[in-house]
Amino acid sequence: MGRHLAALAALPLLAFGGGAHAAPSDPIGDLLMNALTGAVPGSVDYRLKATLYHAGAKGVGGLDSLGCKVVAMRTAAIDKTLIPRRTILFIKETVGLSMPDGSAHDGYWYASDVGGAIKGQRIDLFTGSGSSSMKPLRPLNLSQLTVTKAGQFQGCPPK
Repeated sequence: MGRHLAALAALPLLAFGGGAHAAPSDPIGDLLMNALTGAVPGSVDYRLKATLYHAGAKGVGGLDSLGCKVVAMRTAAIDKTLIPRRTILFIKETVGLSMPDGSAHDGYWYASDVGGAIKGQRIDLFTGSGSSSMKPLRPLNLSQLTVTKAGQFQGCPPK
């Protein structure tokens, strides 16, 4: 009976939850979605080796593989055979890092890009314009990141 009530309570969330941004501070919604999907709260989907990329580097354009503008500290390039494009990702190690606007990163990234060198258990994080944009993430370069699927988005990732 409790699961049926949780499913009914989540219906409005499913009907109107097609937005592009995950709500990082919605523990009740997270519990309901975990009950519906069978996910274990805090479960890790992947341990991925991180690399960084920035605008201005050879071969890096201003659009991701969906045709959307790449967003600093939000766009992630993935192997689409491992993680589907349009997946919202939570990367624990990026929580609290400095965003371009000076705010603290909430850990959410958007799998909207792919790369020729991104195969298997790898993730490439877009840092912004110029090599200096990589500074906040440089300690994470070539390290293993804790990556959890946090949902799906439609259209282009939010800016």
